[in-house]
Amino acid sequence: MIIRPLRAAPYEPTLTGMRDFTAGRGDDTPDEIWLIEHPSVFTQGLAGKVEHVLTPGSIPIFRTERGGQVTYHGPGQVVAYTLIDLRRHRLGVRDLVCRLEAAAIETCRAWGVEVIRKPGAPGLYRADPDGTPGAKIASLGLKITRGCSYHGIALNVDMDLEPFGRINPCGYAGLPVTDLARSGAHPAPELQSVARDFGQRLADHIERP
Repeated sequence: MIIRPLRAAPYEPTLTGMRDFTAGRGDDTPDEIWLIEHPSVFTQGLAGKVEHVLTPGSIPIFRTERGGQVTYHGPGQVVAYTLIDLRRHRLGVRDLVCRLEAAAIETCRAWGVEVIRKPGAPGLYRADPDGTPGAKIASLGLKITRGCSYHGIALNVDMDLEPFGRINPCGYAGLPVTDLARSGAHPAPELQSVARDFGQRLADHIERP
């Protein structure tokens, strides 16, 4: 497993790179995790509906082949693109989703923030004091082709959350969104540190028997 260190990169060439990598890989191509911080962008998944994009303003919108609805990527968020041969690891799609979510849960817990799954809703949510899902903190969307995945999971670390108010995040009107910094993370979350930890936990979970 190759973990590419966090870097800032525009969305469109990253998307093209994922597609090219996946189309060109062979049976012996190592799996990779790309850790990326994007400038502001909205992305629509296959199920994305135009009415869920409310007031995008100057933020560009890209249609993609990943699953899911509309989401926002921007500075202060780490997006982990998981370029994985599922057949090699004998994983189903649901298995991979669960492992990505588990790595994100562990990463948030390392910064003192409890996050949980929400039945029937993809992604991860900060746990409210009563143990129920609160504001969304991570979103997930994958594409599987020829048994290999791309796209991945985005974790909000310390970002301007205003653009989430310009959409119905993941297709849910009024869905509250948060990040580690606003969830009482301790120590204060620094993007590079969170990304390193997140990338390693992702690799560990994907590669475990």
